[in-house]
Amino acid sequence: MGKFIRLDKLLADSGRWSRKEAKELIRQGRVLVNDITSRESDRKIDPEQDRVTADGSPVNWEEYIYLMLNKPAGVLTATEDKRDRTVLDLVPKEYYRPGLAPVGRLDKDTVGLLLLTNNGPLAHHLLSPRHHVDKTYLAQVDGIGREEDISAFRAGIELADGTKCLPAELEILGPGLCQVTVREGKFHQVKRMLASRGLPVRQLKRLTMGPLRLDEGLKEGDIRPLTGEEIALLLESGK
Repeated sequence: MGKFIRLDKLLADSGRWSRKEAKELIRQGRVLVNDITSRESDRKIDPEQDRVTADGSPVNWEEYIYLMLNKPAGVLTATEDKRDRTVLDLVPKEYYRPGLAPVGRLDKDTVGLLLLTNNGPLAHHLLSPRHHVDKTYLAQVDGIGREEDISAFRAGIELADGTKCLPAELEILGPGLCQVTVREGKFHQVKRMLASRGLPVRQLKRLTMGPLRLDEGLKEGDIRPLTGEEIALLLESGK
């Protein structure tokens, strides 16, 4: 036996209607459960067993949704803000679910991979410092990295304010370009670590988070659901 949920919640969680719109749809007799009209918003539905249609179209329901966003610069990693656009403002209506939120944060001017989900336990796991989930960034910097910078990252950098960073990986890709992998998410960490080595960051792009890698075919500002394989890798990493 599956998980039972209210009929109006099932419709709203599909992302196609608000809860208020779902109730009205049901009241008007436009929703069928197993080919029979249902006018009870609080009717309990088993999404694994019951077939729900609205205006003749199947209503599919999944408890969790996982989205990949190629975050553009100038957008806040937040669920709401009175002045600036947030990453949730970029989510198409059909992908929105109650509880949807970004996993971690990228600075306003940082671009690249951002995971959004309503799976709270998985988000907590990915963000927990004790799990040390790797995150890789491509950084454009002023200056050229040296071997001693690589060694300093591997040893663990202590910042000017006394913040101690876990050992990290620095790869020099060429003049003004490097790749950094960290296992924690302190405030402005990558920028501060590089700056401490005389390599101030001009632009930062996140490429990976745990087993998830940015889809380079995804333009900045675009968003898509994760593939089944990507979801499986994420869930496996969360065990």
